[in-house]
Amino acid sequence: MKTWINKWKFFLPIIFLVASCTPEVDDPQMMEDRVKTALFRSMQEWYFWNDKLPQGTNPTQFSSNEDLLSSIIHAPLDRWSYLTTPDAFTRAFTGQNAGHGFGWGFDENEHLYLLFVYKEAPAGKDNWQRGWRVLEVNGKPISSYKQSNGSYNFQLGPNETGITNTFKFLLPDGTEVVKTLGKAEYQSNSVLHRSVVSLDGKNIGYWVYNSFRATAGTTPASSVEVDQTLNYFISQNVDELVLDLRYNGGGSVGVTEQILNYLVPSHANGQTMYTNTLNNSKSSQNSSKKFEKKGNLNLNRLIVLTSRSSASASELLINCLTPYMEVVLIGANTYGKPVGSFPLSSYNKTLKDNNVELVPITFASANANGRAEYFDGFPVDFQVADDPSRDWGNPQERRYKAAIDYIRTGSVHSPGARIITYQPTWEMIDSFTGLQKEFPAY
Repeated sequence: MKTWINKWKFFLPIIFLVASCTPEVDDPQMMEDRVKTALFRSMQEWYFWNDKLPQGTNPTQFSSNEDLLSSIIHAPLDRWSYLTTPDAFTRAFTGQNAGHGFGWGFDENEHLYLLFVYKEAPAGKDNWQRGWRVLEVNGKPISSYKQSNGSYNFQLGPNETGITNTFKFLLPDGTEVVKTLGKAEYQSNSVLHRSVVSLDGKNIGYWVYNSFRATAGTTPASSVEVDQTLNYFISQNVDELVLDLRYNGGGSVGVTEQILNYLVPSHANGQTMYTNTLNNSKSSQNSSKKFEKKGNLNLNRLIVLTSRSSASASELLINCLTPYMEVVLIGANTYGKPVGSFPLSSYNKTLKDNNVELVPITFASANANGRAEYFDGFPVDFQVADDPSRDWGNPQERRYKAAIDYIRTGSVHSPGARIITYQPTWEMIDSFTGLQKEFPAY
């Protein structure tokens, strides 16, 4: 979950003026030390838990920038602060990726399936589909990649153009196929599926949304895909909406606001969406955002499909809507990230000149009722296991079926039905850190 506040930009001239008085440094070690010092000072100024930073820290004593950051963050709560580059940050938040372009995960039998495929990625262009079972990776069975702690290391290499891997699949029709695929750059789509079904006199929309990514060049940050999708549901006169965030690790707060303004009931127009709180030294810059109702969706409730991979902006959306409408969660408990970040290189010339982007936790977000503490995630109203063997919109896919059953009957389980609440010990989000944890994909 990332945001920028325009009023912070008035600090820039002062920072640049002071930095410009510093003589150039040619010695590489001296420059490394200057960057580490800039990192630590930026954390002292902006970090949400800056009062928890270790006292007496000498940043130049650490072997790398990453080692410094991991050593000073408030580890009991901070699982997200990271380092990257300004370009990588911008590309990720606008969906410019490199890799194969898919996600995968396990069912209750510990069978590995493709969870989603980006249509313009190498996997999408090769017509890979959700529901394909993965039998082997690079000639080795899936079990061989399991580690002693129960997690998996599939050794697919970095997400860089030219890296190649071979996969053996079992397709839904029972045939087996071997695919060798190279990684490449691609533009990801956040909308994985949208559809409308008419049941019992109601039009029910189903929207699988995978990450809160902005369309490049939009100011403020917004998504063309979001506008197209929600206007489609408006044109179809939907009475109910099932929003599938089960693999959505977060993204842009600007895009989250865009979606919220469509979904919120009209009576909430002008009311508080959320309040951001910074650290004590920045409390004068705490701010609130109000709803600006968009479109004529008039939903009394929202059904959200979730998992432990639903994090950050996904949780912000749930939290912001809860004071104004019924929000029903089906699936598994969410991740638990009630805090957010914005990049700091624009506020420090040393970081900017050295192509270092520091993205630490800088604020906490509360909804209109003041709820801001959900580090353990949001508990679901109904536990329903994932069903990766079935494609999006399949009426028998467990979580989607549970949502439809709830809309029709008020219950997620038919009488006598087998209840499956399997929770995998490893999910794809566990294999990623930093920037990629927000947008996990292979």
